[in-house]
This record gives sequence, C-alpha cells and structure tokens, in this order.
Amino acid sequence: MRRDKVSFVPLVPGQIGMYVCGPTTYAPAHVGHAFSAISFDTVRRSLKFLGWDVKYVRNVTDIDDKIIKRAHETNQDPLAMSARFAAEYNRDMARFNVLPPTIEPKVTEHIAEIIQIVERLIANGKAYVVEGDVYYEVSTFPPYGRLSGKHLEDLRAGERIAIDERKRSPPDFALWKSAKPGEPSWDSPWGKGRPGWHIECSAMTVKHLGPTFDLHAGGQDLIFPHHENEIAQSQGADGEGTFARYWMHNGFLNFAGEKMSKSLGNVFNADQIADAVGGEALRFFCVQHRYSSPVEFDVETVEGGVRFRSLEEADRRLSKFYKTLQRIDLLVGQGGDAGEGAVVPGADTLIPRSREALADDFNSPVVIALLGETMKLANQLLDEGKGIDKQVRRRSLARIGRELRLVGEAVGILLAAPQTYLTERRERLVRTNKIEVAAVQGKLAERTAARAAKDFARADAIRVELTAMGVELLDTPAGTDWQVID
Repeated sequence: MRRDKVSFVPLVPGQIGMYVCGPTTYAPAHVGHAFSAISFDTVRRSLKFLGWDVKYVRNVTDIDDKIIKRAHETNQDPLAMSARFAAEYNRDMARFNVLPPTIEPKVTEHIAEIIQIVERLIANGKAYVVEGDVYYEVSTFPPYGRLSGKHLEDLRAGERIAIDERKRSPPDFALWKSAKPGEPSWDSPWGKGRPGWHIECSAMTVKHLGPTFDLHAGGQDLIFPHHENEIAQSQGADGEGTFARYWMHNGFLNFAGEKMSKSLGNVFNADQIADAVGGEALRFFCVQHRYSSPVEFDVETVEGGVRFRSLEEADRRLSKFYKTLQRIDLLVGQGGDAGEGAVVPGADTLIPRSREALADDFNSPVVIALLGETMKLANQLLDEGKGIDKQVRRRSLARIGRELRLVGEAVGILLAAPQTYLTERRERLVRTNKIEVAAVQGKLAERTAARAAKDFARADAIRVELTAMGVELLDTPAGTDWQVID
C-alpha cells in the first residue's frame, strides 16, 4: 500500500501467484483492453525470463449489469453473448502475442464460492441483508481507502458510488443482487439473485491462489472502487491479514491528451488495430513504454477512415529487427549454433543487461533500447565484416540472433519467422497504399527479361517506374524481391 517501488520477495521461492483483472465481456475488446493485457503479459514473460515459475490467473466477468443491459438491448441471451465476446477477446489478444492464462476463471463457474464468502462476511458483521440484496458495510473495515488514498469522509453519494437509499451508508456496495424478471439468477440463502461485480475476484483469488498471494494487477481505473473493495471483502471474510502482497496498475492510454472514452469517439477495437498495422506492431509500441506510465496514442483521421501513425512507426521499426534477423539467418541459419569461443565485444551482453532492466520494475523501454543497440552491431557485422576473423564474425552473429530472439520473447516480440512477418507486413502496406500487385509483378517480369537480354538501361528504367509506384526492389542471393516504400 506504499504506492512505491519495493523489493519483490515471493511467498514461495521460485514461484509466483499472479492475478489480473480480465475483461467484462459485453462488447468487442478495444485497444485499452489490449494495452492492459500486453502490459501484464510482459510482466509474466519477464518473470519467466528472470527464472520464476508463474501461475497466471486472469478472470472473465461473464455476468454483470453491463452484460445484462447489452443483451437486453440486442435481444440476446446474456450468457451466450458473453461467451462469444470472451472467445473473441482471447482470439484478439493472441494476435498481440498475449499468452493464454494458466487459469481463466469465470464468474458463473464460481457462484458457490461467492456465496460462501458472502456468508462469512455476514457472519463476521461486515455485511447486511436488505430485501434479498447483500451489502458490504464499509465502515466496519477501518483500512478502507489505503490502496487508493481515499478517505471515507471524502466519499459522497453519486461520486462513483451507486445511490441506494436502503444502504446504511453511501460507500456500502453490493455483494449479492436479488433477481429481476428476465435476468439470469442462482439460488442463494437470500433468494434468487446474482453476484455483485467486486465479490467475484475475491472468490476467484482465494480458490486459485489462496487467501494471500503475490501479485494483483489491473488498470489504474480499477484502483477505486474495485480493488479497494476486493481488499475489504477478502480481508473481511478471511481475517485482517494480507490479501495481495504487491499491486501493479497499468497507465492510461491517451489520445491527444484525452483519456480513451466512448463519449469522445476515440475507442478503437482490437481487431481494427491488428488488421490495420498487425498485432505485433501494437505490442512493440506498448513495450516501448513503462507499463505504469500514461501513453500517448497518435491517430489521424483521413479520407475513408483513420491512420494509426504511432503504430505505423512501431511497425516500421519492428520490421528493421526482422530484416536483420532474416539477414543473420541467411548467413548462419535460423537458430545457428554460436558454439564456444570468442565473439566481438557486445555480442554476448544483451541477455544479462536485459535481465537487469527487467528486474528493475520491468523496464521494457530499456530492453527495447538494448535490442536496438544489438541490432545495430549485427548490421555492422553483416555490412562491414572486413578485418574480423570469419569464425568470430559468424559466431558473433549466431550469438546475436539467438539473444535477440530470447530477449524479444521476454517482452513478447520477434516471435515470428522473419519471412512470415515481412510478407504479412507487405500485404498490409499494399492494402493501405492501394498498390496493384499484378502491375508490380508485370514490371518485375519485364525487368527480368530486360536483364536477360542485357538491356540494363530498360531494367534501370523499370526500377524507377516501380519506385514511382511506391515499390522498392530487393536484389538478393535468392533472386529479386520487393517491398513497399514507407
């Protein structure tokens, strides 16, 4: 609760229990969901890279007010609609190299555990029943507000607190809601009903990680009231001891200084982002920033839609890494054995320096800078290998290729085969720039014929024509290829 960086010591040496608040599945995932998922997936990957075994629990809220409201508006079954959006969420997050959780609990699968916690809270004098609803009495938990820095006397009805005259005090919040006609409901000691929003996470954490666990993560917008209420519930039910030992919150994603908001019209769906610039470009963009920092997201309105300029730049930079890996693979083979022996200075320092950065509050921007330094060294060796022993050069490049991939995996990038990434990127740029592939291929065939006829003037003229079309030729040992100029 210190709201500061502290040394991390897990409950069990070598093992970490981590809980992340997942999606409420009433609409497609948007870029804000992706930023949070990428942030904590990077933490998870980093912990693994640093040698820990991580049990990663990310929940799905598959029943709540928003889900019921959306289902009613669209004439759908709430649970079926929620299941569809949950599947779409996982599909979208996979496009951003987000690993599936170790356990993905759903609210509707934990009704019994939720009821048990509510019963304990009532027995402990922390909760009360009103006409089939159950409320947590916040005044019975003196530490309330420590996580968010809020004080009970400052909380007023209507300020992120639901107004209900039946409550003993405005800050009190619902643990169990009595059933309304047409809503999904479950039997309980207080009649048919369903869980309130906050109680689900208390039930899921204790079932899958125990009453005390290592890391709890989520967006900054969840600190109050959601995470504050989780603490009150969990400690109120199981004693006044520790709930989560460490808390992590990702920063807000902003557009021109404004927080992402549906009312401002700056919400972009995850699949829209992935289709436009590729999932890994968003991933690369995200890990260039600290997980806890606010991030500015540049979007430009153009004829017929929008352009994600910051992501296009991330994609452009990421492509340089893949081109470097492709060149290394052509020389030493993918996963080429570096073997034992000397390497050039800097060819074997990426992993230890990245470990140091990630051990310092998961400083992924430093890791990206280190990857850039190593890529630069690789290209120097590829371009200017003169004066270096051939075996040392080859060994150094093999080591760099291996370390680029290992460190890339620690932050969730450089996981694809270079040719796969570069081909998919070219296809995206072709669509964006409206390039006629058939026309390009025709020019390539004409150029090949001109070169065969030793008509090099015509071959050069065709290169100029292709450049005017937005296409750059690449003459490689394997033949002529092309890429879109961007």
